[in-house]
Order: sequence, then C-alpha cells, then structure tokens
Amino acid sequence: MNIDLDKGDLKQGVLGLVIAVVEIVRDILKAQAVRRMDGKGLTGQEIERLGRTLMELDRVIEEIKEDYGVSESVKKVRDSLDNLANGMVNGISS
Repeated sequence: MNIDLDKGDLKQGVLGLVIAVVEIVRDILKAQAVRRMDGKGLTGQEIERLGRTLMELDRVIEEIKEDYGVSESVKKVRDSLDNLANGMVNGISS
C-alpha cells in the first residue's frame, strides 16, 4: 500500500505538532506559575519576570504560526489531543 504524502503537507503537519506541544508546555508552565504565585512562592520581581517571559513566549509562538501558516494545523492537533484526553478521562471515570 502506497501513501502519497506531499512534502509541504508533511512539513506543515510536523511543525503544527511541534508548536502544539510547545503550546501545551506553555499552558502547563502558566498553570504552575499561577500556583506558585498563589502559594506566595515568588517575589514581586520574579512574578514580573515570569509574566514578561510568558508574554514573550506567547508572542513568539503566534509569530511562528503566522510566518509558517500552521495556525490551522496547530488547532487540529490541539483539538485531536483534547478529544483523546477527554476520551481517556471519560473511560477512566466510567
């Protein structure tokens, strides 16, 4: 069985997957930062630096998605992973 893959589509898909994983890691970092702030584990200066860094990361991710035209690919990957995670959680809770 032959699978026809367009090289451009493959690159878009791989880059979309990589950016989606980076976004997930970013979301985890944001959640952890909020927990640390709520727990008073950060100084005011550390909170400022963390906020600036996360905002810069958001900007860079959006810039890469626009530059390479992978916004839709990233959305599809994120949606697929969300559906997979929801299915697993629902399967465990059943």
